[in-house]
Amino acid sequence: MRLLRQIGMVGVVIAAHCAQGNVSQAQQVVDQIVARVEEDVILQSDVEQLERFQTLVEGKPESREKILDRLIDQWIVRKEAEASRFPAASEADVERGLQRLRRSFAKNEDFDAAREKAGLTEGDVKQIVTAQVFLSNYLDSRFRSIVQVDDKAIRDFYDDALIPRAKARGQEPPSFDNARDVIQEVLIQRGINEQADKWLTESRARLHVSKFLNESDR
Repeated sequence: MRLLRQIGMVGVVIAAHCAQGNVSQAQQVVDQIVARVEEDVILQSDVEQLERFQTLVEGKPESREKILDRLIDQWIVRKEAEASRFPAASEADVERGLQRLRRSFAKNEDFDAAREKAGLTEGDVKQIVTAQVFLSNYLDSRFRSIVQVDDKAIRDFYDDALIPRAKARGQEPPSFDNARDVIQEVLIQRGINEQADKWLTESRARLHVSKFLNESDR
């Protein structure tokens, strides 16, 4: 997903020539800047694309102000990843991401119907998933090694979260031994998210960010 484009590339000017030979120029704004991050910009179309993707995944999008904040965070992560020459997401990683998304729907037909309703093509979805996998892989690489999960945290999650959740659904909870590795990974991902949030907050404070969302978009 192209989150940002250089400022000089924004806007399209359409020249309309009259039949009598008189030349007039009509300017049609096909996109608009909703934020500047350093020398880059985030466009209205970037917000709308993530809005459509959230509609596909969650059923409804966040407010546009929150979506814009997510795009700014993505800009920060992407710039850091590119500066460190972090490798692009592999086709295998992207395919796994696409399959996880499809499996969140009961049937492939349901996914395709929801995708079309959200106004996304298959290419759009792959582009967004590819970008998100790249960013997620970078954050995992950056923070996983500093996240520590002890046995007590795993046991507490099993007793306080997994068992009550299974019982609420009328299901038999898995044994602790069978659930341990899954719980550990859940807690590691939680820790990565916490570390990433802290880092992003600190990074934002060092950046020059200007937002131009209209009140009606908030």
